[in-house]
Amino acid sequence: MTHYIDIRLFPNKEIRENVLLNQIYTTFHKRLYDLKSASIGVSFPEYNLKLGRLFRIHGTKEVLEKLSEKDWLGKYKLFCKVENIKEIPQHVQYRTVSRIQQNMTEAKLRRLIKRGTITEEDIKKYRIKMYQGGLENPYVELVSMSNGKLHRRFIEFGELKKEEVKGDFDLFGLSKISTIPWF
Repeated sequence: MTHYIDIRLFPNKEIRENVLLNQIYTTFHKRLYDLKSASIGVSFPEYNLKLGRLFRIHGTKEVLEKLSEKDWLGKYKLFCKVENIKEIPQHVQYRTVSRIQQNMTEAKLRRLIKRGTITEEDIKKYRIKMYQGGLENPYVELVSMSNGKLHRRFIEFGELKKEEVKGDFDLFGLSKISTIPWF
């Protein structure tokens, strides 16, 4: 990764910060899907308890130019400032930004019930354990392109590293292995 684009969000009374980030991330995912790109990663440099108002896209200059060819932000560009493509600074650290999933979900429970592999007593125990073990990670709430339903994508930030790890990213710009520059 040699370059990046910063997108600074400006929420207001019309559109809250989390809603704006969700919409921008959804349109970003659709653009990655159109490009079939596995070489673009994302980060949230202002992450604290929430993901923050800075959405950073990482890649090579060529791949970011291709991403930017189309006005993929649409109406949301009124609520943000898109910086020009910039070179990544010399001395940075690296980290993974990936999806983390809860092991116990309502959908998984429904499948277990449908298969008949769980007793009534175990259903109660499963639900108690599921609600106690909820994730506290920040997340984006995306609209599924296939069924139109909302789903949460919880984000996990890996430990800071001195060396870059190269590899592919998914169509959400996330990877459990590949690192992005962190600065």
